[in-house]
Amino acid sequence: MRRIVASALARGSLPILARLDPERAHDLGLAGLRLMQPLWSPPRVPPQLAVRCLGLNFAHPLGLAAGFDKNGDYLDALGAVGFSHVELGTVTPRPQPGNPKPRMFRLPACGGLVNRMGFNNKGVDHLLRALARSRYRGIRGISIGKNADTPIESAESDYAECLRKVYAHADYVAVNVSSPNTARLRELQGRDGLERIVGTLIEERSRLETRQGRRVPLLVKIAPNLDDEAVSSIAAALRILGIDGVIATNTSNDLTSLGDWPEAQRGGLSGAPLHPLSVRVIRRLRAELGPHFPIIGVGGIVSAEDALATLAAGADLIQVYTGFAIRGVALVEEILGALARQRGE
Repeated sequence: MRRIVASALARGSLPILARLDPERAHDLGLAGLRLMQPLWSPPRVPPQLAVRCLGLNFAHPLGLAAGFDKNGDYLDALGAVGFSHVELGTVTPRPQPGNPKPRMFRLPACGGLVNRMGFNNKGVDHLLRALARSRYRGIRGISIGKNADTPIESAESDYAECLRKVYAHADYVAVNVSSPNTARLRELQGRDGLERIVGTLIEERSRLETRQGRRVPLLVKIAPNLDDEAVSSIAAALRILGIDGVIATNTSNDLTSLGDWPEAQRGGLSGAPLHPLSVRVIRRLRAELGPHFPIIGVGGIVSAEDALATLAAGADLIQVYTGFAIRGVALVEEILGALARQRGE
């Protein structure tokens, strides 16, 4: 019963939460998850699910995508659910409120969400304080971005500042240049933008590695709305720049499948409708990057079948977001059970 209540809280599906604004329900669900944390243990994970990737040891492939816990306030509770890795953020150098509310919209008919959050977060310094309090021993990823009022021409300074601050506390750092909810951000996915941002971060990491004696992997998160030529161009740039891995994909800014969607509610589409787009990009990336380049697959994983399909497309690790918001702890248990059966527990 405790796990049933906790799962309901995690996915915001208690009757009172379902009647609330989705963002408010999300916040209350996280608070409830933290409250219930002492009452359960993570699911048992067979050792054959372990994955060595990015020079790191993951207990299994399944993690939580960035955006669910932007500020690290719920890391221990989310870790207790059983994720092998939790990606925090996206965090920016300074706190910012994000876009005006309402900015998250449920799509129950198709198992999706539309959000236009806009990198709302309490700033990188708050995240560092939360990490200092955390007891989570899984893999900690941190997604970094730029403040909305930082000109796109100066974006590299924001990314570099975040990298310097989180470097000692992150197991890997994700460079978010693909959110559709920060003006002009996706321009940074082009070759020139990537060379400027990633080149700056590679140089900064070299200095930090020398100073701190550890090398933190850098990954780039890309959009799903890319044709084959664009994916090939990004893959070539990642190889040339020496980036350690890629996260595919962010949310989609193509809402045509939703019909006459209100302009005031435009944002990034996530959940079940995103899965075919994400799988297509992952498959193309694997073909371009070869068998050993680390790929984290995220987008539309709302069932164990989706998780296995994303791995089969070429992902080394997978992450959930909307699926977990909708289904809660039950989705984690379902995916881990399917992986254990597939790998012969």
